[in-house]
Amino acid sequence: MTAKPASLVSTAQPEDYFQLLKPRVMSLVVFTGATGLVVAPGSINPFVAAIAILCIAVGAGAAGALNMALEGETDALMRRTRGRPVAAGRVPKGDAMAFGAVLSLFSVMLLGMNTNWLAAGLLALTIVYYAGFYTMMLKRRTPQNIVIGGAAGALPPVIGWAAATGSAPWQAWLLFLIIFLWTPPHSWALALYSAGDYAKAGIPMMPVARGAKSTRLQILIYSLIFVPVAIAPALTGMGGWVYLAVSGLGGLAFLGLALRLFRSRAGDEPDKAEAVGREAALYDVKAEAKPARNLFAFSILYLMALFAALLVEHLTGMAAFRF
Repeated sequence: MTAKPASLVSTAQPEDYFQLLKPRVMSLVVFTGATGLVVAPGSINPFVAAIAILCIAVGAGAAGALNMALEGETDALMRRTRGRPVAAGRVPKGDAMAFGAVLSLFSVMLLGMNTNWLAAGLLALTIVYYAGFYTMMLKRRTPQNIVIGGAAGALPPVIGWAAATGSAPWQAWLLFLIIFLWTPPHSWALALYSAGDYAKAGIPMMPVARGAKSTRLQILIYSLIFVPVAIAPALTGMGGWVYLAVSGLGGLAFLGLALRLFRSRAGDEPDKAEAVGREAALYDVKAEAKPARNLFAFSILYLMALFAALLVEHLTGMAAFRF
């Protein structure tokens, strides 16, 4: 038997395939999807609910794997993403594509058979939208890529709601809108201190295409729209006093950080310092960029707190109104 050439022998480990799923993104998707499922009216069998959440998680991971397969060469140019399995050469592109495709089919079919085909269709739409429309069409063509593409990341609570009820009413789309409006200030804050990476990779993120000053202004504008929408569930009966307190106080902090970022010089001078490891690339920045880093970090905490408040209120019966 002839041995395979060393260059054709895969060096992938189980951890590499786990990383293809983008576990950090997946955890947020699972959390928001589970919240939509719990907040929805009526009741759902716990086993069916667990399978639905599993399908949402696997579907999100499938989209991440397809994204990494398609973006391997681009990821290799960016210090924040060059350690990813495909970019680093540990997982071949074809293997990542096959992995993502199999998980996509599995998650959509299982969700449809376990709950209903509206939820399964929304999950399929999310995968196709993120891996196809956003990754292959939007990302390199417009500085509005993250705005339009953000719809994919905002769909999980609608999928969870549909899994529980077989419908997607306006309340579910309000949860969608919260995540959709959260995405630009969150992503552009990161882009302000990663603009050099995006420019090198040829990705027209807002700071690259329109400059740091314009980006800071747009972050502030989106923040002014986002925070009232984030508070809205407390005014519609979806959320109670806990949610009102979390969304109101957290929203004031969010706006304060956005205003501080607007007044700063974050992104005016690209950070040329080499980061050491993924965490360093995300959070270790020079002094001028700290307002952008602070908003980026707080935005994750705020979104998690919003959905945690809804989840706790509906699990404990504290919600102001049950639909």
